[in-house]
Amino acid sequence: MKNISVATRIAVLMALSLVTACATLPENVGRRETFAYPDTVDTRLGRAISREEAAHPGESGFHLLGNGLDAFVARAVLAHLAERSIDVQYYLYHDDLVGRLLTWQLLQAANRGVRVRLLVDDMDLADRDLSAAALDSHPNVEVRIFNPFSRKTGRTSQFVTRMGSVTRRMHNKSFTVDSQAAILGGRNIGNEYFEADPDLAFADLDVVGVGPVARDVSTAFDRYWNSELAYPVSILVDEPPTPEEIGRKRRQLNDFVAAQADSAYLQALRNSDIADKIRKGQVGYSWGNAVVVYDRPEKLLHDTGEKEYQLAPQLKPYAEGVQKELIVFSPYFVPGDAGTAFLTGLVARGVRVRILTNSLASNDVSVVHAGYAKYRKALLRGGVELYEMNKKLTREQREEKKGAGGSSKASLHAKSFVFDRNEVFIGSLNLDPRAMIHNTEIGVVLTSPEIARGMGDWFDNNIERLAFRLELKRGEDGSETLLWHGFVDGTPQTFDADPYTGFWKRFGIGFLGILPIESQL
Repeated sequence: MKNISVATRIAVLMALSLVTACATLPENVGRRETFAYPDTVDTRLGRAISREEAAHPGESGFHLLGNGLDAFVARAVLAHLAERSIDVQYYLYHDDLVGRLLTWQLLQAANRGVRVRLLVDDMDLADRDLSAAALDSHPNVEVRIFNPFSRKTGRTSQFVTRMGSVTRRMHNKSFTVDSQAAILGGRNIGNEYFEADPDLAFADLDVVGVGPVARDVSTAFDRYWNSELAYPVSILVDEPPTPEEIGRKRRQLNDFVAAQADSAYLQALRNSDIADKIRKGQVGYSWGNAVVVYDRPEKLLHDTGEKEYQLAPQLKPYAEGVQKELIVFSPYFVPGDAGTAFLTGLVARGVRVRILTNSLASNDVSVVHAGYAKYRKALLRGGVELYEMNKKLTREQREEKKGAGGSSKASLHAKSFVFDRNEVFIGSLNLDPRAMIHNTEIGVVLTSPEIARGMGDWFDNNIERLAFRLELKRGEDGSETLLWHGFVDGTPQTFDADPYTGFWKRFGIGFLGILPIESQL
């Protein structure tokens, strides 16, 4: 038995070695470094923005995009107005309605001579190399894949053989036109992020930034674009697409877009208020100082303890400097012992801390809830106010939604922090270990009492009807029970277990909570 055991171990090691060898990547050499154009003031966007910028020297202008249709339209109209460049960076870029409509806009810009640089993380691109290479074949478009999986073996095995490499991803989300206007926030490119999914609507938030902030986002993009982890798609494919394949892909896309002429998205692109204002240069921006914060791409190449490449230390002074109030929107929230101590410490010195995250039912990544749930009681004991998203929308709330789908399930996806109703962070960062130490993220801290007060007022006026308020009820015997207070079809209701979940789901999450997986959540 001992000999068989040794032989078995040797065989397993040899098999893993073979898989690892197959999971190699081509050498990423010969790629050309390119950078954002520095001279874009003479573009249509540049001329429109420079007039306002002159009245606010050193400041940037901001406009929130809370509605999914508006968020799509803003990207599409900016692409239509582009004259020199479009830089697009996303974690997920789906091949669905929204993804195809946006790709078509990028191609139309490229046809006008606009340089398009598309940088996408490889997590969402399985079996899509042909489409990416066909897009890349346009003389004014280049597609790069960040931290790619090997094409020589299956992806699943690489999560084991390349643990610590492919398990760390580029989670950034930015869309920049002519280095004059940039969109940052929580949205990936896909139906569910823009209210086009009939089954799920993410409550999300983006911000359009103009002025110096856009140029800072361009600088961040260049760092990633020229990173050794950014592979031109052309070196990842064995054979480039043939002219026939390229032509077929273009015709399919054109036919798809033509068939969507009456869709809510293309109608909004033609007729919506935000589309008209962007075209006419009449967007009402709030002006103030801004700091773009982001992980360096080298973060994925270094140990997780090396802080010099990380975004978190850049945000720390804002959180530590809060005097009166902190409001947190974080769909995936795993504070850990240190985060729990920090947040309850704020409360101890008189800061009101309110947090909105997903409930077990509304969370689209249930395993993350296992990491969060074990900190709820400690947070509530320390005076932190916790709210969890109510996944069920009422009929009135569904009718309020302007997306094409009329989704019945809501899930929080916005990532934002409001500091003393004076400064706001908006970006891609969740408050969990995966975002903090494993993946790369980007966002902006903007000083705008107008926007900060507006977000704070929104929280005050809407949180009770959109989320469950958690209470820690103490019994006479010293026991502690969690209660969820919220509304169901407009009627107040209290739950004594995670709302809209069954026993086995709660049991499974409880079991996951005792496993040593928190650092990967």
